[in-house]
Amino acid sequence: MDKARVYNAEPTPAEFHASDAFVRGLMGPVGSGKSVACCMEIISRAIRQRPNSAGVRKSRWAAVRNTYGELKTTTIKTWQAWIADSACPIVYDSPIRGVFSQKLADGTSIHLEILFIALDRPEHVKKLLSLELTGGWINECREVPKAILDGLTSRVGRYPDINDGGASWSGVIMDTNPPDDDHWYYRVAEEETPQDWKFFRQPPALLLTTNGYIPNPKAENICNLSKGFNYYLDMVPGKTGEWIKVYVQGQYGSVMEGKVVYPEYNDDLHSVEDIPQLQKLPLVIGFDFGLTPACVFVQFTPRGGINILDELVSAEMGIKQFMRDVVMPHINLHYKHFFDEGSIYVVGDPAGAQRSQADSEITCIETINSFGFKAETASSNSFLRRRETVASFLIRLSDGVPLFRLSRKCKQLRKGFLGGYKFIRVKVAGDERYKEQPDKNQYSHIHDALQYAAMYAGERELECGKFLKGKVDEQQIPTIYGM
Repeated sequence: MDKARVYNAEPTPAEFHASDAFVRGLMGPVGSGKSVACCMEIISRAIRQRPNSAGVRKSRWAAVRNTYGELKTTTIKTWQAWIADSACPIVYDSPIRGVFSQKLADGTSIHLEILFIALDRPEHVKKLLSLELTGGWINECREVPKAILDGLTSRVGRYPDINDGGASWSGVIMDTNPPDDDHWYYRVAEEETPQDWKFFRQPPALLLTTNGYIPNPKAENICNLSKGFNYYLDMVPGKTGEWIKVYVQGQYGSVMEGKVVYPEYNDDLHSVEDIPQLQKLPLVIGFDFGLTPACVFVQFTPRGGINILDELVSAEMGIKQFMRDVVMPHINLHYKHFFDEGSIYVVGDPAGAQRSQADSEITCIETINSFGFKAETASSNSFLRRRETVASFLIRLSDGVPLFRLSRKCKQLRKGFLGGYKFIRVKVAGDERYKEQPDKNQYSHIHDALQYAAMYAGERELECGKFLKGKVDEQQIPTIYGM
């Protein structure tokens, strides 16, 4: 006989259960009981479902996971750990399904159908969009595209039909470890939350202090972990701060596979909320070209440092359109002073001096210059040289203060530094080996642009004040920089 388990909701899941919002999300550290809370929410809603004329409380749910393997080893295992197989036998068909039937003390009965659907097969996505459901559960929703949530919201509330009692409540519930701050979950949870959607966030499992990581008294689900807080404390050694932030502290962040291009980068040390413009110093814009042009706005400090102020990225856009529709409006809005004084210096990918097959009459550099600049190409396109130039800024300190500062509004650059700009592992036996060139992805273009700008600075000794001549008294430099 299966041993009964007692579920006692922690404070955050209790708020989650009490809400009737149409879409609800529950986010927290790994091991915080999020998936269990969703299983219990499904059972709770089945119990509260309005009975039909025969006294049967009918409901049908879809439990969605990104892959078939994860569905079997995590989602279904969690369900079976709390819902006995004798009460809800699982049938491994297409889709995998179970039926939970239970008599209640008031003489009514529950008839809950649950469909476990993986999204690694096209036919499963198609089936999802043809279902008649009461509710949907997206397990680990950070791994699922927003289109799946949109599809689910259109399928819930359709079962049971009005002649069979109608749905007392319908909607979609989700659980997740924290995603990146450019993920769709972050957008709907933190920035543009739709009406009747609500999101719940569990406390960190550990807190970071001057003495290292310590247990958080407000952490949830600790009593259900066999090792208690040691479950989390044992995770910490050997992990990056970003990994700990996501999986242990339950904060938004980036954890990516591959070998980072810049191990010298420390987000706590090098990134800041915002960096003020230094009006009496020049502005350098580094460009990468191609069909995804990108540029970065930087200033170089007299003490040998670099301030990265801003970034602009694009997709499927030529350089002329990028300059006309993106770069120039941005300069007019934020950097007009530099443009009017002629103190903007532009450097780009050496390939920008070559005439394209699409337009043999004009190069990318010439296009930029047509907007009132005197752009140059970088002296080299050697990746090793470009990487080492940026790395040389990352390791510079002045009185213990880093001379590399990245504004956090440069989201693509920052995510690239945190692991998005990476070397891909070569699939060979033995020791780990990686490709010699970074992966060409959404982070590589803006990082190329930064590298061209950094090389431009080093070669012209901008950090030594060459650009300052005639613009500002050398004795004023310390006050300009707050040094």
